[in-house]
Amino acid sequence: MRSSQRNKECSQSLTKRAQLGLQRYHGVGILGFNSAEWFIADIGAILAGGFAVGIYTTNSPEACQYVAENCKANIIVVENHKQLQKILQWAEFMELGRDEPDEPLDAIISSQKPNQCCTLIYTSGTTGQPKGVMLSHDNLTWTALSTSRHVRLTDATQAQESVVSYLPLSHVAAQMVDIWVTMRVGGATYFAQPDALKGSLVNTLKEVRPTAFMGVPRVWEKMQEKMKSVGAKSSTVRRKVAAWAKDVGLQTNLTKMNHGAAGRPTFSYQIAKKLVFKKVRKALGLDRCSKCYTGAAPITKDTLEFFLSLDIPVYELYGMSESTGPHTISLPDAFRLTSCGKEIIGCKTKLHNPDEEGNGEICFWGRHIFMGYLNMPDKTEEALDADGWLHSGDLGKHDENGFLFITGRIKELIITAGGENIPPVPTEDAVKEAVPLISNAMLIGDKRKFLSMLLTIKSQVHAETGDPEDELTPEAVELCRKLGSNATRVSEIAGGRDRVIHTAIQEGINRVNEKAISNAQRIQKWIILDRDFSISGGELGPTMKLKRPVVAKMYKEQIENFYKELATPTTPDNPLPPK
Repeated sequence: MRSSQRNKECSQSLTKRAQLGLQRYHGVGILGFNSAEWFIADIGAILAGGFAVGIYTTNSPEACQYVAENCKANIIVVENHKQLQKILQWAEFMELGRDEPDEPLDAIISSQKPNQCCTLIYTSGTTGQPKGVMLSHDNLTWTALSTSRHVRLTDATQAQESVVSYLPLSHVAAQMVDIWVTMRVGGATYFAQPDALKGSLVNTLKEVRPTAFMGVPRVWEKMQEKMKSVGAKSSTVRRKVAAWAKDVGLQTNLTKMNHGAAGRPTFSYQIAKKLVFKKVRKALGLDRCSKCYTGAAPITKDTLEFFLSLDIPVYELYGMSESTGPHTISLPDAFRLTSCGKEIIGCKTKLHNPDEEGNGEICFWGRHIFMGYLNMPDKTEEALDADGWLHSGDLGKHDENGFLFITGRIKELIITAGGENIPPVPTEDAVKEAVPLISNAMLIGDKRKFLSMLLTIKSQVHAETGDPEDELTPEAVELCRKLGSNATRVSEIAGGRDRVIHTAIQEGINRVNEKAISNAQRIQKWIILDRDFSISGGELGPTMKLKRPVVAKMYKEQIENFYKELATPTTPDNPLPPK
């Protein structure tokens, strides 16, 4: 749609809000999948003097009610009858403002100040009730400007950047990338289908061919799994060529990473690019994409190296809702594997109470720091110290070149009964790398005598609901065959039912345990659950991040079985089935 038409709709969107009774500093809830109407509702709410409030479509009715009441929402805009039955159709909604004068709204817009709140980002609420993060006009505009300059986005007067919007717009990363940064440089935003995370995203990428793409770790992992599955079915010659090209790609890009941009590309690299790299990028819809990013959750080194070997560097970024999104971002000429880069222009980082290895709580400072939590002064005081530093709750350290590495999260730290502090993510990632059959892993052991682990197997996902199914993924079936198992379903493996798979997993965990720095950090028991984690199941958040308290509650019985006094912490709690 032409920009003039969009401006007309946005104007109508503003004026109809007054007729519907929007009060200044009250919320406008937006409940629906990414669309142009979502953008119009969001920006219209801000300019009309209210707070734009994205609500996750996966929220329960109770969670939606909590957000609506907390922000004193006068209006809720919904996508369809599934989200809410009693709401005006969008076309009727837009008509309400057609004959309303612009003067009252012009006055509201003119009265707004940079340091006033304009939008609320609600946290996922994994450790309690969601908190309404108040972001000011200055937070958004300054962060969008600094980020676009930091990552060297091209202004539309020279060439237009394009992005694909598919992550929940209720999340700060999606809002910053899809709306504010793209708007700042005059870019174009294309909207994916609602089933993007269930498999259709690659189709949209191939159609749009974005110049920049932000993928949460699970998206990159799914691409990796699919490519490995396809590669396994290729001819012997194709597999050998691909393996050679990936080796060339990895070494070339590691050299660039460690020593800066190399000189003229080698002949081997040029051949590999022509035979493999260009074809892979085209198949993924990333042939025009010079800026591939990941964030919102930890990503494994294995996945980063996989894409680096295909000449697709995936740059990590790091931030919070409370920092209006990004705080550090890796760049093509300044990145390290598993590092989230360096601060964007105008931001500062300090490590609070570092230990002898330099690990401390990561604290942020800058114009991107939020105003506080809505109606939660006590929580605001916990997050912001007297000098204006935002305490992230994440543990990290800098290397000798100033690159920031996340080493854990304070609230996620496992403190065993023996007093040993153990960050769970590195161990979980190590297990998934050692046993590619594993989809999700969650380490258990807080206040316990030893460590245990919940594991899930890679399975198919229902195309409509997103629910994990019993059937294994093609890649998982192939892995089972290589191990000597005929399993095709999770139910044939869970609970130790498949002796071959059980042994293979134990051997993988043994390899991880061999690298543990102490006995306390060894995994003593584990179990394969009956189904994989999912957003719909409640174990994963909207950006596929593990919700540990929820999982611990859901699988309380299995966890307690690990620590029954009759069991000895030397072997898995699931005994081998008889032959």
